[in-house]
Amino acid sequence: MSTDQSNAASEATSPETASETTVPATAPGDITGPDQPTGSVEDRAEGRGPKDEATEENATGEDRQKDENRQKDAREDDPKAEDAEAKDAEAKDAEAKDAEAKDREAEGKEDGGKDPAKEPTADAEPAKPADPFAAFAPAPELIPGRLRRIGRAVGRRLVHEWSLAGLGALALAVLMTWPTLRYPRHTLPQDYWDPTLQAWQVAWSGHILLTKPAQLWQSNAFFPETWTFAFSDTLLGYAPAGMIGQGPEAAILRYNILFVLAHALATVGAYALVRQLGSGRIGAAVAGISFAYAPWLLGQAGHLHILSNGGIPLALAMLARGHGWSLRHGYRPDRRRSGWAFAGWVVAAWQLSLGFGIGLVFAYVLGLIAVVVLASWLVRRILRRPRQPFGIRLLLADFWGGAVFVATGALLAIPYFKVADLHPYARRTAEDLHNYSPPPGGFLTAPPESLIWGDLHEPVRAGLPGLPETTLLPGYALLALAGAGLVLSIWTVRQRLLLLAATLVAGVLAMGTRFFGGTFSYLPLFDHLPGWDGLRTPGRLMLWVTLLLGVLAAGSVGAFAERARQISAAERIPPRPGPFLRLVTLLPVALVLAEGLNTTPHPVVPLQPAAMRVENGPVLVLPSDQKTDQHVMLWSTSKFQDIVNGGSGFTPQRLAEVREVTANFPDQASIDYLRTMGVRTVIVLRDRVAGTPLEATVDLPVDTLGISREDVGETVVYRL
Repeated sequence: MSTDQSNAASEATSPETASETTVPATAPGDITGPDQPTGSVEDRAEGRGPKDEATEENATGEDRQKDENRQKDAREDDPKAEDAEAKDAEAKDAEAKDAEAKDREAEGKEDGGKDPAKEPTADAEPAKPADPFAAFAPAPELIPGRLRRIGRAVGRRLVHEWSLAGLGALALAVLMTWPTLRYPRHTLPQDYWDPTLQAWQVAWSGHILLTKPAQLWQSNAFFPETWTFAFSDTLLGYAPAGMIGQGPEAAILRYNILFVLAHALATVGAYALVRQLGSGRIGAAVAGISFAYAPWLLGQAGHLHILSNGGIPLALAMLARGHGWSLRHGYRPDRRRSGWAFAGWVVAAWQLSLGFGIGLVFAYVLGLIAVVVLASWLVRRILRRPRQPFGIRLLLADFWGGAVFVATGALLAIPYFKVADLHPYARRTAEDLHNYSPPPGGFLTAPPESLIWGDLHEPVRAGLPGLPETTLLPGYALLALAGAGLVLSIWTVRQRLLLLAATLVAGVLAMGTRFFGGTFSYLPLFDHLPGWDGLRTPGRLMLWVTLLLGVLAAGSVGAFAERARQISAAERIPPRPGPFLRLVTLLPVALVLAEGLNTTPHPVVPLQPAAMRVENGPVLVLPSDQKTDQHVMLWSTSKFQDIVNGGSGFTPQRLAEVREVTANFPDQASIDYLRTMGVRTVIVLRDRVAGTPLEATVDLPVDTLGISREDVGETVVYRL
């Protein structure tokens, strides 16, 4: 026997190997022990014992070793046979694995379908029971893409309160001012006199700031006067709009769009202010709508600089928000926002740039508020009360924002002081004030443009002076709601009394010299406050009366809305007002809206003569008067050539002299006078000479006068 075979035999017969190979595994059901015979039942039946089984196992091991040695020698002699045997071994292993898998599957079926290999071990954690409510859980939310995220962000912004307020105010402005946007390039609201002047103002400011900004105040009208852009409120804040488009049609379209936007801004501004003061949404809506569509404002439809008042409440709201102050909750330092405060000053400066007609009073109101705040701070210091934090950032915002406001006012005031020095006769007198001061009955009288009250108040208007500046009805619904606010309100009793006092003071000032001659009310301001002598219409202070009445009305509406929620809390879950209560709480909004309905006319603006598109300046258009000259100013927006004509709050002496000298044009005296002024072209409007001396002279020959004459459409052009 070879060495390998001897080693194999010795390993097979060693005690350790024998213990591993000869001791059979004990089945769970076998009863074995030291005193029990070993071996299977069949072996014991045949009389074979453990020793015989060991001898047979050793013989089998020797035979197996011999076969392996022979196969090894054969593989060394034939490599191909070795490869074949390797493949056969792999095939046999695969067959053995398949057989084992089938056996396990069969055993699993016998044990009730359980796989022994998958049975949990003693060390494994027990499986968690299945959640019976998993089937009812919502499906996992998919991660949105970029477009969907943008869409959701836009959607959240659109449903925000301020987005809804802005869009609602814009839609309401379009409806309440209709048909302003029906023919926006050809019609103007109210009339075509002052609106054409204001359309020219916006167009001029945009044009000159793009071409020659240094010449802003030297407009093309009133040639050869200087500082002529300061003859009226300038609407300079609308200059960016004036940079778009050219010509009369663009100017009219621009004016109509600004007219609608001014109403929307007034609504949003008052809404924001009353919300900041602490009112609810419905109360703020009442205040915003009444401020923008009060009946007295219907008589001001031709004055865009009066309707452009939304910056006043908006600036006050932003300043209050920036300083963390509200009427209902007082000063809350944790809500200070320096950025809002600075933005409020900027909006206030923009409002001032629209004109001093209402901007001057606004500036004084801001100054009065600043004085009151400073005085209260000093009182707290003197009484040694606990200091309330203010913050360096908010202080800097007020400093720089206030500096912007003051600088804007100062720069805008310089041209007006120049005009006052050059034309001292332009100053208002006490007699002018008396003509435009409304009597007490004017506060209950609506202008003719009011749909509800216009015809009913016609007999009362006949006895009022200075129309439309003396029809100052704020709205009966607003007056009733404000009166209710004195009794039932979300504001405290002291706050209601302060609001009432401020309303009465503003009303007394709005009466001008009609309140005991104005000796102790309007005239001291007129005589001593800088710029106040330029205000000839005290009735426009009704703007502040309307705003204060809106705050009082918001208090009563807010109290009623809170009471409705309390009733709903006891009857409904969640505590929301039912349909009937909702309709009742919306009734004040409907009432103030109804009083704002109007019958404002929208006349068609006269077309621009063809000669105005081609003739160079300086040009004089005849006949010349206040209303015709305003049309001429609009017609000049195609070329902005210098024109002698002009319309404003006063008539310069030189223009009055030109009108007098040229009454019989063309004659030698008027021609020489115009040549001395530098005028080279005169355009006579045939459709406007009826009833004037020009009707008889427009067709006379000019051969002996040294000038030329040419018919251009409906006009006659004289070249000097």
